[in-house]
Amino acid sequence: MVDVTVIIGSKSDREFARRVAEVLEEFEVKYEIRVASAHRTPEKVIEIAKNSEAKVFICVAGLACHLSGVVAAHTLKPVIALPLARGILGLDALLSAVQMPPGIPVACVGIDNAKNAALLAIEILALSDENLRKKLKEYREKLKREVENGDAEISKSL
Repeated sequence: MVDVTVIIGSKSDREFARRVAEVLEEFEVKYEIRVASAHRTPEKVIEIAKNSEAKVFICVAGLACHLSGVVAAHTLKPVIALPLARGILGLDALLSAVQMPPGIPVACVGIDNAKNAALLAIEILALSDENLRKKLKEYREKLKREVENGDAEISKSL
């Protein structure tokens, strides 16, 4: 059983799926990656949305970025949009993901920010997984140490 289904709009988006996968693997989260287009294969998108055993979806797409909205319309599970800078600096994708109509929400991370998409999925999963919550806390502590070390290093050099 997978915890996260990552759907990319086309195989040209696979680099971002790989970045998401790297973070999920670091946290030992089970995932699958699928290719389906909201416009070219809408029936496949709907089938994935309705039948995936995953607890969370991450939808990776650029330009119109309707993929996340189509998935959200066909599932009650959380959907995270990862808009890509394919069109107007990614603003078109970002706006189409965040401007969903009332009642069908989609969470959205920054343009091309695959790492945050994966981490948001992990945070959602950690709500019901103590082990994952512990790993997430350790990850945050590591980030804190990196900033503190950077501060000490810069302070000494100035």
